[in-house]
Amino acid sequence: MSQRSTYSTPRWVKVFVIIALVLVLLAVVVLVTGVGGDHGPGRHMPSGGPSDTPFVSLVATHHS
Repeated sequence: MSQRSTYSTPRWVKVFVIIALVLVLLAVVVLVTGVGGDHGPGRHMPSGGPSDTPFVSLVATHHS
């Protein structure tokens, strides 16, 4: 005698899981191929890096 479950995963859950898997796969492909460009803290530095603009030159000093 075979017992079949009457419970089925709702369609919205299946769709959500498929979309999540596609987004994760897309993110992995972008990270591996480098298509997304250069990301990270260095992206916001001047073109030559931190040595081009010393911190002292950014601080205004006032002499009386």
